[in-house]
Amino acid sequence: MNKVMTRTQHHPGTRPPGRRDTRRPTGTPPRTPNSATHRPRTTPPPPTAPAQIPHRPVSPPRPTDLFADRLLAVLTGQRPVHFMLRHTRGHAYDDLAHLAERGPLRTTAHGTRPVVRDIGYFVPRAGAIEAFARISAGDRLRAMAFRLELGTDHRWRCTAVELDGPRRPHPQND
Repeated sequence: MNKVMTRTQHHPGTRPPGRRDTRRPTGTPPRTPNSATHRPRTTPPPPTAPAQIPHRPVSPPRPTDLFADRLLAVLTGQRPVHFMLRHTRGHAYDDLAHLAERGPLRTTAHGTRPVVRDIGYFVPRAGAIEAFARISAGDRLRAMAFRLELGTDHRWRCTAVELDGPRRPHPQND
């Protein structure tokens, strides 16, 4: 059996040009430019100071925004349904799987990807949020509703999700 080597031979003690290996204690010596092709710079380069932008503290995104984006990613087919497995509880995962297999928010024939336009929410009690999102898909506006509940581990989980249209019947727990 003939073995074919597709990589170039490695010569000990040398590294490829331009590699910056911070694990090694000593760096490579700086390269000296060829005097025939190198022209000395007459003026120093301009200083590269960072732009003076007022620093405002960035607030973390709201759970309604995160979940609207996550649910939309699943319903458009950008993410698989199991992406939401640890973010859902109860019938929400089954409802999401049912909605995703129908593919109601896939990219339209004109190539426009659905996007979240607006999010609203209501807090019925502490630790629960009922939210809705307006989703524009081409020239059509869709609605998505979902409920979030705060778990004992201080993480938000989706407990219900609905998209405009008929509801999926739930099996009764007897």
